[in-house]
Amino acid sequence: MGFEHTSVMPQEVHEHQNLKPGNISVDCTLGGAGHALATIKAILPDGMLIGIDQDSDAINHAKKILHPFKENALLFHSNFSDLPKILNSNGITGVNSILLDLGFSLNQLKNGNRGFSFNKNEPLDMRMDIRNDLTAFEIINSFPESELVNIFFKFGEEKFSRRIAKRIVETRRVTPIHTSSELAQTITKAIPAKFVYSQRIHPATRIFQALRIAVNRELEQLEKFMKTAPSLLLKEGRLCVISFHSLEDRIVKQALRKFENGCTCPKDLPFCLCGFVPQMKSVFRKPLVPTKEEIALNPMARSSKLRVAQKV
Repeated sequence: MGFEHTSVMPQEVHEHQNLKPGNISVDCTLGGAGHALATIKAILPDGMLIGIDQDSDAINHAKKILHPFKENALLFHSNFSDLPKILNSNGITGVNSILLDLGFSLNQLKNGNRGFSFNKNEPLDMRMDIRNDLTAFEIINSFPESELVNIFFKFGEEKFSRRIAKRIVETRRVTPIHTSSELAQTITKAIPAKFVYSQRIHPATRIFQALRIAVNRELEQLEKFMKTAPSLLLKEGRLCVISFHSLEDRIVKQALRKFENGCTCPKDLPFCLCGFVPQMKSVFRKPLVPTKEEIALNPMARSSKLRVAQKV
C-alpha cells in the first residue's frame, strides 16, 4: 500500500518544535511519517521519538520509514489521547515537544478502502482504527433521523442537514446505503440543484467530514488530549497542533487561551485572587497558514492552521 510522504507546513513545524539533539519528542499522528522522519533526524544521536497512530497501516509504514533509526523510536498503535498512559508506562515524566497533525492522510483517502472518499465506491466504514466498533454504515443505516441531523449540523456545519437526513432515512427504508458513492448520490439528490452547482466543494464534503468525526470521536479525543497537554511537557517544551477545520481549531485555541490566561477573577480587580498560574504561552498570536506555493503543491494543506505554545 503506497503512502504519500507530503507533510503539511514541514519547515514551519520543524522550526517551531525547537528541537535539539537528545530531546524526547512525540509525533501523535504519524500518518505518512514525514514529520516523524524530520524530527528524529533533529534529535539524534541520543534523542527519542515516540510515534503514535490509530491506523495500523500508518504504524507499519512508519516502521519501514524509520527503520534506520529504530533504536531511537518507540511506535504505538493507539489514539493520541492515550499519550499520558503511554509515557507513564514507559517511565517518561515529560517530553520536549509534542506534534499533533489532525489531518487524515492521503493514503486513507486513496487506498484505505474504508469509504473516506465520496469519489470512490467503497464500504461505508470510516474508522481510523478498525478495532473500534462504530462504523459510518451503522450511523447512516440505523441512527434516528434527529440524531443524523444533529451529527451533520454539529460536526459538518451543513445547512441542509434536515433535508439530507430525511432523504437518507427515506432511502434506507427501501434498501440499506452500503457504499460511499451511494451515500454521496443520496446527499446530492437531497440538496436543491442550484446549490449543488454553485458550491465550490462537492455537496457531500461536509457530511463525510461529520461522519468521520462522529465515527472516530475526533473532537472528544482532542478535548481530552488538550486538557493533559501541559502536564506532559517539560519546562519550555513545545506543543504544535495542525488543525484542518474550525471545530478543531476552536478547541485548540480555547484550550491554549485557558492555559495562558485562565484567571476567573472579575476584570476590575487590581490583582488575581483565584490563584491562577499560567501553564503555557502561545508562541505567536495568530495561527500560521501554508504558503500559496505549498498549497499549489499540496492542495490538502489549503485549510490547515498551525498553533504553537510553549510551557512556562
